[in-house]
Amino acid sequence: MSQIFLAIASILGGLSVAAGAFGSHALRPKLSDRMLEIFETGTRYQMYHALALLLVGLLLLRAEAGLGWLNAAGWAFVAGTLIFSGSLYALSLSGVKVLGAVAPIGGTALMVGWGCLAIAALSLK
Repeated sequence: MSQIFLAIASILGGLSVAAGAFGSHALRPKLSDRMLEIFETGTRYQMYHALALLLVGLLLLRAEAGLGWLNAAGWAFVAGTLIFSGSLYALSLSGVKVLGAVAPIGGTALMVGWGCLAIAALSLK
């Protein structure tokens, strides 16, 4: 599982850099300041959680306890990032406001991931 999380983290991190560059260079003249801010929030949270997922993958290589919680944290970070950042990207690019209602589902998954990581940390030996 650690290899999967490390690979996904690397992909999410790289895509975050690409999305940030795309937003800064290609979207700046096309989007309103508010929509660009929403897009940038998506890229920022994607990078934060790519790094969190990287940590989970590395911990899985060394941990002897709390493996279930680490796996849960990893999958929550993956799902949360896709839903949270994905909905913000879609909202900013399409202008469809209802997509903003999806972001809290992803945000909740990200918070669950951090909670699982905290429990796993308390289980480490």
